[in-house]
Amino acid sequence: MKNRSLLPILLLTALAGVHGAVHAEKADRAKPMNIEADALRHDELKQTSVFTGRVVMTKGSIVLRGARLDVRQDADGYQYGVVTAEAGKRAFFRQKRDTLPGAPDEFIEGESETIEYDGKADNVRFITRAELRRYRGSALSDEITGAVIVYNNLTDVFTVDGQRTRSTNAAGDVPTPGSRVRAVLAPKDPPPGAAAPSPAAPSSGPGLRPSNSLSGGAK
Repeated sequence: MKNRSLLPILLLTALAGVHGAVHAEKADRAKPMNIEADALRHDELKQTSVFTGRVVMTKGSIVLRGARLDVRQDADGYQYGVVTAEAGKRAFFRQKRDTLPGAPDEFIEGESETIEYDGKADNVRFITRAELRRYRGSALSDEITGAVIVYNNLTDVFTVDGQRTRSTNAAGDVPTPGSRVRAVLAPKDPPPGAAAPSPAAPSSGPGLRPSNSLSGGAK
């Protein structure tokens, strides 16, 4: 299947629904996958599919883009996907988040050389040159970089690991230069209708001085 053929495949529909009243974003894993690519190889017996060539996958509000997408479904109907990028590039992920009524839309975007989607755990794993960003409307709010980032859509919790390389000395593995986790986190906006915080009273003690470097561990 060449010439960027559209594959309107409602492929491997997840059987595990989301119970109770939830926003559509939380139900993304119960939505069918729709995939566009240049070529497809599907194994019905193993329930696996390999899409290659300018792959674009949508699943509810989830969007995945890369050079290759490997998809499989387990016996319970959960879907799993691995997206790999072209050499020297990064694959792309985007998903809308649940927000409170009246609050601006929020989106999670991520990039890495490999992206793994786990439909059962409802999490996304970004591997190698990983970057995760959160947008409020069109404004960038938070930005995280590291070697591996795992984002859980159900809990809105993410974990980040820095790069490690093997050392020849007795200390064992040591961080490589520039391998530390980096994060820029914006303060939360107050809920709609909430009163603005009162200005702090002047202090007679010494003030805090800004630092140009991160110190300590990161979570």
